[in-house]
Amino acid sequence: MELFYVEASVRSEIELSSEESKHLIKVLRYKKGDRVLVTDGKGNMHVAEIAIDDIKTCVLNRGDKIPGIHKHPYSLHIAIAPTKNTDRLEWFVEKATEIGVDRISLIICSHSERKEMKTARLEKIAISALKQSMSAYKPEISECQDFNTFIQSCREKQRYICSMDAEELLIKRYLKGEDTVILIGPEGDFNKDEIMQAGRHGFFPVSLGPSRLRTETAALLSVASILNLNL
Repeated sequence: MELFYVEASVRSEIELSSEESKHLIKVLRYKKGDRVLVTDGKGNMHVAEIAIDDIKTCVLNRGDKIPGIHKHPYSLHIAIAPTKNTDRLEWFVEKATEIGVDRISLIICSHSERKEMKTARLEKIAISALKQSMSAYKPEISECQDFNTFIQSCREKQRYICSMDAEELLIKRYLKGEDTVILIGPEGDFNKDEIMQAGRHGFFPVSLGPSRLRTETAALLSVASILNLNL
């Protein structure tokens, strides 16, 4: 069955957006009585039956909850400097959503090539990836904020800052199952002052390996590594 996303909590009667309604009725050619899956991106997924097959406002009746949907046994927060080419950041959001990440924050650093980034398109990409991967969890995506402001607000137990100069590997330092935040810098890496400031707020410098990675590659490698370490 096709999976659809609804922003509000999944209620007994669900009204799809005009975009989702058009896709379901006109593109997929579903009709009244057909069944689909719906999720709110917060871990809830239900079977739903089409009650009104209107191309502008499709209404569904919620059915049984899908059993066996479990959140991964850890919490992962990726803070990433927006890339100059927005396509690369969008690629990261898509793939990270498919693999599994709880939160994505955009941070502005000293070497950042892009100082602002609208999150509306990133939200759409995350929703599309959620549907593609049949996931019931959508990451929270936060607006851009200053590096220093961000590190002062972090409350995760494990805090890491990826750096090309770090000696210890993330995969060696990470403790399985703990709430974690990982900082991923811009193409020019974090400067020394940022690494020092992060250290004062409990961030430990880690390496992702010997290769010099693009920002989005480093971020996705972090997501995949944490997943594998928790299997």
